[in-house]
Amino acid sequence: MDKLETDAIESHMESLTDWTLSGDNLQRTISFDDFRSAMAFVNKVADAAEAAAHHPDIMIRYGKVTLTLTTHDAGGLTENDFDMARKIDAI
Repeated sequence: MDKLETDAIESHMESLTDWTLSGDNLQRTISFDDFRSAMAFVNKVADAAEAAAHHPDIMIRYGKVTLTLTTHDAGGLTENDFDMARKIDAI
């Protein structure tokens, strides 16, 4: 999978309003009422990531989950990252 050019990234970002660009990463932080709810969400993300064979970096804090997507092999963002972001948004 090839690293996306800036114009393609900007086009994808128009439909991912809850995600931000941070360098060559997509990032989203989601708030939950408690730790258990955050973990339940993370487990669903893990299932989706395994099915897609594309795994986000996940930081878990009490009531907050931060997800970071990039394609290390490509050295930046690819279609896989945006596809995974949409799958996460659907959870």
